Order: sequence, then structure tokens, then C-alpha cells
Amino acid sequence: MALLTIHEPGQTPLPHEEERKLAVGIDLGTTNSVVAMSRNEKSEVLRNADGGSAIVPSVVHYATDGTVTVGEDARDLIDSEASQVVSSVKRLMGRGLEDVKSVAGTLPYHVEIPETPTDANAAEPQMVRLNVGNRVLTPVEVSADILRTLKSRAEQALEQDVEQAVITVPAYFDDAARTATKDAAKLAGIEVLRLVNEPTAAALAYGLDNGAEGLYAVYDLGGGTFDISLLKMQKGVFQVKSTGGDAALGGDDFDHVIVETILAARKEQGIVDTIDSSAAKRLLKIARAIKEALTDQDQVDVAVDINDAETTHRVTRADFDAMIAPMIARTVSITEQVLDDADILPEDVKGVVLVGGSTRVPAVREAVASLFEQEPLSNIDPDEVVAVGAALQAEALTGGSDNLLLDVIPLSLGLETMGGIVEKVIDRNTPIPVAKGQEFTTYQDGQSAMMIHVVQGEREMVDQCRSLARFVLSGIPPMAAGAARIRVTFQVDADGLLTVSAREETTGVEQEVAVKPTYGISENDMANMLRDSMVHARDDMELRLLTEARVEARRNILAVQAAMKADVELLDDEDTAAINAAVAELEAAMQGDDRQVINDLAEALDTASRPFAEKRMDRGIRRALAGQNVNNVSP
Repeated sequence: MALLTIHEPGQTPLPHEEERKLAVGIDLGTTNSVVAMSRNEKSEVLRNADGGSAIVPSVVHYATDGTVTVGEDARDLIDSEASQVVSSVKRLMGRGLEDVKSVAGTLPYHVEIPETPTDANAAEPQMVRLNVGNRVLTPVEVSADILRTLKSRAEQALEQDVEQAVITVPAYFDDAARTATKDAAKLAGIEVLRLVNEPTAAALAYGLDNGAEGLYAVYDLGGGTFDISLLKMQKGVFQVKSTGGDAALGGDDFDHVIVETILAARKEQGIVDTIDSSAAKRLLKIARAIKEALTDQDQVDVAVDINDAETTHRVTRADFDAMIAPMIARTVSITEQVLDDADILPEDVKGVVLVGGSTRVPAVREAVASLFEQEPLSNIDPDEVVAVGAALQAEALTGGSDNLLLDVIPLSLGLETMGGIVEKVIDRNTPIPVAKGQEFTTYQDGQSAMMIHVVQGEREMVDQCRSLARFVLSGIPPMAAGAARIRVTFQVDADGLLTVSAREETTGVEQEVAVKPTYGISENDMANMLRDSMVHARDDMELRLLTEARVEARRNILAVQAAMKADVELLDDEDTAAINAAVAELEAAMQGDDRQVINDLAEALDTASRPFAEKRMDRGIRRALAGQNVNNVSP
């Protein structure tokens, strides 16, 4: 609890003014959303008007008359007006058309395909747009409608305006999805105090409730994403040690595999279904009901009617467990990698926190218990725990707290250098907020501009990482290669959003860019980046070393050729022939893949050019001493 709040002179608020500015915590979920409020470090979820459910289904209905309905009423309309209903929109935040998951090859939405820009340089993939109820909407706009409903619920429960919130996001949400989430909040009239990773928010809730200290794993399997985080809790400090996840793995995928199994069974009965977007939504609703029922039952019987062809199906828990086994195994594999990253054994983990509605699935709980050899913690409702932690963080940011929240960067950030090599500036699992800088220089004589290419990922080469932004630092004074000093600074704020600046130190020329991520990155890319970096680590390093050898060899060739051009009068035929022969051999070797041969021939070029270099040095010394008394020259 904050003991004293200090204000700048002249900025002391009126009595009770701060009391009226409430901030809430919002879990904007794929399947369900929750809003919570914290006072005196005690958080509670805010329920509907009759004091019932705290959960707001993340489902929106758009009527043809312009009416917008959010929550349970919208979900009930899937059967009768499916074409006007949007669900699981969180999976589309910051995504492109290729990321929309289909049912039997059919998209569950009517999708607007954006026009392709005529300017190739501007051909950035665009966020998918949905045609719903005769309206064209982005996922940002749909999410804003869900946030407006949560804001309204909070205002009714608290009986005052709510304009600020801490909103949670999956740990493996990239910059595009985080930016889209903040845009949605702004559209809903909510100021985002901070974006907090969902596993971290859950850990915050458990840490405060239980006074827990030690290492904890947070296993977060929601409707659309999977995150696993390892946190160290000590004396009010919540530090993320390692994190991992899959941005395209969650309860929705369980639903899809149930639907595909049912359609396969119908096909075996001779029924060939034609699935449109409305049928896809109805099937997914049925699948979700099956999944939820199998949490407590051993089997479920269901009738499926598509185009007046009705079939009945029995799904047992054993059947369901077999369907989702590969996906559960994927979460276990990612969890093991996160433990390895932190150099931690499963038995070193004091407790495992379950987050997300999909952790109610018995097979998921059994897999987690087996991996960590202990029963996971679930004494806070997994559907509510994230909002509880977000509310506690909201209180901390507006009223002060003894607790410190340290999140981390999930993937490394760096720059492209010559040869397409990645120079990492901020490594993955670095606590945020953070600012780090590194000095670079020019490659060629007289270079007056430099392209700054910002990338994200764990691989050694640029074409194996994700491109985030490009900008040009111009106005560099012409100098010899390597003489300019250009400092590039990366700043990552508490929301995980990046700003990059570049400054030429001798002139003060500076450029800055707030990274504006494209909205078309494949949702599999982020989850694959870390795995690929491990699988290809040896090959990547060999390729990096080979590329560095080529770059250094090219630099030496350019330097020697520039010197020969500048001081051609110092060269005799023998020197010229020897240098040209060495250059030719080195250039030929650079076309191959033998790094040692390139390095040996680079040394041979150095040896061949040494007499010429000595002549240049001698002349330089003579010019420096010209007209001076030898007694005046310092030894």
C-alpha cells in the first residue's frame, strides 16, 4: 500500500478527485472477457446487473438496423442469424486474411479482400476485414464493441465513469496484435495504462492472494493462444524469467478438430456437406458445447443438422482426448523448452498456475500434473484470474503499490548489418521497460546515408527473422569507411512496444521511428521462430561466420582498390600484378562456401599488398615531417 503520494508543485488534485478516476483490469479474451476492480489490493470481478455471471462471451451481433449486441444474447443468435455474428475475433487481431482459420475449407466469416497497392514499396499486408450485417468491420472495431460493453458493466457496477484500464494480452502477442489491442481500447474510449501479459497478470493475482515466493510456472491455455511463463516471486517483485508459447493454439483448435471429426463421420455415412460461413459458426458452437460437457461427463450424444440432413454422434472423453493429444503434446514441448531456457528442472518449480478456460479440460490438467509431478493450482477461477491480476496492476499504477512487475521481451530485437547478418541489440527474456544502444559505422568511403532495418527473431540471418521496420539515416558527413559513429538505440516500453532511433555522433543528425508493425504476419511465425533457432543453431552460426568472412574480405578488397586508385604512382608492375592476382583469387573463393579458404586468401591479399602499404606509410611520414627540424620531433 502506498504511504505517501507526492505531486508536482501546482498539480495537487482537489480532495477526492483521484478517487473519482477509477481504473479497472480487463481480460479481453478469445472466448470470454472479464472486467475487475481492485481496492486496497483486494480485487473482485464485476458481475452483471443481477449479480450473476462475471463472464462476458466475446461474441458480437450486428443487426441490419445498426444495433450492436455483445455477450450471451449475441451468442444465442448464432443459430438464427449466424451471418451477423462474430466470435473469437481476438485470433484476428493484427492478422491478415491468410491467418483466418477455416472449417472444411470454408471461412467462418464473409471476408473483404483489400485491394493490392500499385506501389510495390507500399504493398504491406492489411488486417483482415469482415462483412457482418451489411457492415465492413476490422477486428479492432469488433474488439472495441466488446470493450465498450465491459466499460459499461464497470460503470454500472461502480456507479461512476471509468476511463482507464490495464488490459491483458497473450505473452506471445506480437507488436501488430498489441498495437491493434490499444487501438481497440482507444476506439472504445478507454485509456490503456498498460498492456500486461496474461500469465504475468495471473501470477500477480496468485502472488498477492497467497503471499507466495519462489519459482512458479503459469500455464495459460485460452481460446486462441497458449502461453507458458516461468516467474520468480520474491518480496513483492514478480520477475518473468522465461516465456514461450504458440499464438495459434487454444480451445478454438479443440473445437475445430471436433467439427472436422463430425464432418468426417457424416462423409462415411455418404453425406457430402456444403459448408457456408453460417453453418461453420453453428458447428463450432456445437463443438464448444461438446468440449465443455466432456469436462464433467464421459460421453456426449449430439444431433447435427446441415442442409436438412441430420445425423447423431456420440463423442466420448477418450475420443476427445485422442483428438487433442497432439495439441496438448505441443504445449508440453513448449513448456519443456521454457524450463530449459531458464536452466530450471520441473522439480524446482514450487507451483503451477492454471489460466484460461481450456485448462478445465481433464486431459490438459493431467498432462500438466504429469510434467511437473504436482497438482496445479486452480483455487482462483481460471476464467477470472487474469482480470483479477490486471485490476491489481491498475490499482498499483493509479494509487501505488509495494509490488513491482517485471515482464520480458519474448523474442530478440536487432538490426541488419552487411551481408544480411542480424546483430542482436536486445536479447529475448530481457525485462521491460528497457533501452539499449549500440554503435555502428559505415561500410564504404564517402557513405552519406545508412538504411536501418529492424528485425525480430532468434536466427542469425535477416531472411530468417521477421522484419519490423526500415528507415534511412541521411546527412552522414562523407568520411572514410569505418570513421562515422552511428548510435542506434532501441527502447521498449512497458507495453512491449518498440521505438528505434539512430544518431550520427559527430553531427547530431538523428532519425526515430515508432515501429508500426504490418498486420499481415502469419500467426505461426512467432511460435516457430524460437523452435527454428534451436533446431538450426549450428547451421545458422556456420552461415553467419561464412557471411562475416565474405563481408570482411569484400571490405579489404574495397580498401586496397581505393588505395591503389589514390596512390597509383607508388605502384610498380610487380606490386600491381601481385595485388590483382591476390584479389582475383579472393573473389573466386568468396563465391564458395569454405570459410577457412576465404580467411587464408584474405591474409594472402594482406601479404601481397604490404609492400604497397609500407610505401604509402613512408610517404605519409615524409609529408608529415617536411619542413620540420628533426630536433623538434618528439620521440
